[in-house]
Amino acid sequence: MIRTVDIYDTPMIGVFATCTEDVVLVPTGTKPETCAVLEDSLGAKVIDTLVNGSVVIGALSRGNSNGFLFSHGTDTREIKELTGVKAEILPGRLNAVGNIVLANDSAALIHPELSDKAIEVIASTLKVEVYRGTIAGIKNVGMAGVVTNKGLLVHPKVTASEREILEKIFELPVNIGTTNFGTQMLGSGLLANSKNYLAGSDTTGPELGRIEEALGFLD
Repeated sequence: MIRTVDIYDTPMIGVFATCTEDVVLVPTGTKPETCAVLEDSLGAKVIDTLVNGSVVIGALSRGNSNGFLFSHGTDTREIKELTGVKAEILPGRLNAVGNIVLANDSAALIHPELSDKAIEVIASTLKVEVYRGTIAGIKNVGMAGVVTNKGLLVHPKVTASEREILEKIFELPVNIGTTNFGTQMLGSGLLANSKNYLAGSDTTGPELGRIEEALGFLD
């Protein structure tokens, strides 16, 4: 089974794409064979698009089974038509959504400086409880961790208090790991849902083993 892939010839796949249980958003121009791997591996429909004209879809969007959030300038009507779920713009100055929101179908952890208005939009779009916080002292929680409905994998330097909060929020055990030969901001190199995962091509065997264990794919 394929475990690693590149997008735009880079292993930073979480920067360029994002996925939910049902949808994988990839940048326009992604190779057809890459789209086929993503669709087959993650069991989700691949949709190619741009976010405010940019190819860094993973950094500028975040979704779950209920909806998607995007940075300013995105045609949310088109996304809503393509995905069949709610699509909204995250208000405020901080809106690189994929970098600052970590979410699954039950909860969301967000950048601690996001406004109350932003929290309202996140909660209504994703239909989850929303909490401010950090991972390893990092405010860009969307790239400092990866969460599915089955597992949670975060930056190796997560603190004990952060771990306790994460476990309470997501009701999942917290595991630590890396991607792409030691990249601690593992959200940049990993796409995952409860069905499967794909990591960037520089991810080592031991890293893949940790990912599989954390996200519930070990037999």
